[in-house]
Amino acid sequence: MAALAPLPPLPPQFKSIQHHLRTAQEHDKRDPVVAYYCRLYAMQTGMKIDSKTPECRKFLSKLMDQLEALKKQLGDNEAITQEIVGCAHLENYALKMFLYADNEDHAGRFHKNMIKSFYTASLLIDVITVFGELTDENVKHRKYARWKATYIHNCLKNGETPQAGPVGIEEDNDIEENEDAGATSLPTQPPQPSSSSTYDPSNMPSGNYTGIQIPPGAHAPANTPAEVPHSTSLGPQGAATVVQGAKTDESPCF
Repeated sequence: MAALAPLPPLPPQFKSIQHHLRTAQEHDKRDPVVAYYCRLYAMQTGMKIDSKTPECRKFLSKLMDQLEALKKQLGDNEAITQEIVGCAHLENYALKMFLYADNEDHAGRFHKNMIKSFYTASLLIDVITVFGELTDENVKHRKYARWKATYIHNCLKNGETPQAGPVGIEEDNDIEENEDAGATSLPTQPPQPSSSSTYDPSNMPSGNYTGIQIPPGAHAPANTPAEVPHSTSLGPQGAATVVQGAKTDESPCF
């Protein structure tokens, strides 16, 4: 996949989307569909925050250019042209990432990669909102994943041993604040497949995870494409249309 033109410095107003944009960059080669929707979420959110000041308009314009370029590269991939397929793709990917981290948690293997996976799963559930309102299950999964990442991160930072599973979920934004300040020990790059305890989407389990049960049908269909085809061409609609119309269907995506 061809490299995208770099973005200008992130305006302070867009601080809340910086992690979603980082996730997009991390997935440009691993999963371009995920990268596309992370940028789309950032675009939609940024437009709501500030689309008038010069620095924000410039940033959003460059982000739009990236979306257009990605869409051309992905062609008529069904995960881009059909919302239900795109939603299932994102949900399936986020769930696999969550399951990996949750299994590591319950096995007592606490490390940076599993913290990163918990937190990234929560960001990807944010991204699912480009398709409409989240289900109650996804809202719970997002809260649990973000809390768990914060809890384990703080335990390791303080030299404490984390407890596995839901040990009293609390609202805590320390992980975001620490990462903003550059003090977090979270890896900035996605985990690489070097051992059995390292994140690898192809080796993820597909069953329910302990702690929060996933009701039947609450995860992506089993036939969700695992690979992203790259040999197709762009559909008639442009990225600007997607940005303005991605939420035409406010119903849950499954």
